[in-house]
Amino acid sequence: MIDPLDASLKIAASGLEAQSARLRVVSENMANAQSTGRVAGAEPYRRKTISFASELDRANGVNLVRVNSVGADPTPFPIEHDPGNPAADASGDVKRPNVNLLLEMGDLREANRAYEADLQMMKQTRDLVAMTVDLLKGA
Repeated sequence: MIDPLDASLKIAASGLEAQSARLRVVSENMANAQSTGRVAGAEPYRRKTISFASELDRANGVNLVRVNSVGADPTPFPIEHDPGNPAADASGDVKRPNVNLLLEMGDLREANRAYEADLQMMKQTRDLVAMTVDLLKGA
């Protein structure tokens, strides 16, 4: 028989792990939002994306979430005219990272809230386990 409390802990733990990976990707994107190439004409930092997949835990009979892949955003780089920049090409144009800080802030907020929800689920499950143990002690 599958223990529902154990299953809920496993589901929440997989969510925590997935959102933690998402927070790392978003943080890396934000940290490199201004990173241009080091030499003239070089490509700047390319925004990373993360995708998730559902995974069946047959032993517990629950669906878990896992990181499917971390990829690169194919959107083109914005170009800015800045002849004094070391990354500028012969015409003075610099490729900028394809990171949109507003989009990253939205992703950061969403991942943070999902992480907090998974953490709250784990806390409530732990409280239910403690109450069950207390009831069994009194019986």
